[in-house]
Amino acid sequence: MTGTPDTAAPLVLAHDISGSGPLLVLIHGITENRAAWDPIDLTPDFEVLRVDVRGHGESPVEEPFDPLTLAADVHATVEAVRPGAVPIIVGHSMGGIIATAYGSRYPVRAVINVDQALALGDMQAQVKKMEPLLKSPLFPVLVGQVFRSMRGVLPAEQNTRLKKLRRPRREVVLGVWAPMLKQTPEELAKTVDETVAIPDDVPYLVIAGLDPGAEYVEWLRGRVPSLTYEVWEKTHYPHLVEPERFVARVKGFATASGE
Repeated sequence: MTGTPDTAAPLVLAHDISGSGPLLVLIHGITENRAAWDPIDLTPDFEVLRVDVRGHGESPVEEPFDPLTLAADVHATVEAVRPGAVPIIVGHSMGGIIATAYGSRYPVRAVINVDQALALGDMQAQVKKMEPLLKSPLFPVLVGQVFRSMRGVLPAEQNTRLKKLRRPRREVVLGVWAPMLKQTPEELAKTVDETVAIPDDVPYLVIAGLDPGAEYVEWLRGRVPSLTYEVWEKTHYPHLVEPERFVARVKGFATASGE
């Protein structure tokens, strides 16, 4: 998450595309891949492009892993499959940061962020405490503990499915979290400002499960005036706990945004 993505050539990511309607891009969370979205069927109303983020799934493992580089990869993939398209961007967890970076840099119809807080300065101390374990043989154990702490009300079958598809790669996790590990608080604040630069006329929806609270919402609203903020079930995966509600909400938000 450094602020210097222009030095990296964007990748056309491993992807699949199906459905018909306005183009909608789905971006998964850290250590996962596009199959994380399998329970979510938006194809009756959208042409759905699902990607494997750089370092995940079938996409190449190539540094760097900052959000603007990862967003540039998504944009390169959009241009490869539907040149000139102005998509709706939906991201979960790490994908929410990438979706936000995409909306800050490229034309979009709307952005939907599923349970990803963007005030990375608030997370920096916690991530720094984990650094020794991240670099130790206990890395897989730590990753498992992190996901268990965020499960909440996620049903057992969905939890098992996600555990099977996760592929934790140390270099990728460290690369994605590099700003919080390597940057000063002032540098990290600049990185956040570069990432959270959504134009005022771009509709921006947050669906939170692990809600950071009212102070965070006000912080985000000060940066994204178009913000709509909702709190759903207490889990990092609210869209998988209520997939039908999620599909309906995405469709409704897209319609209200002029689709």
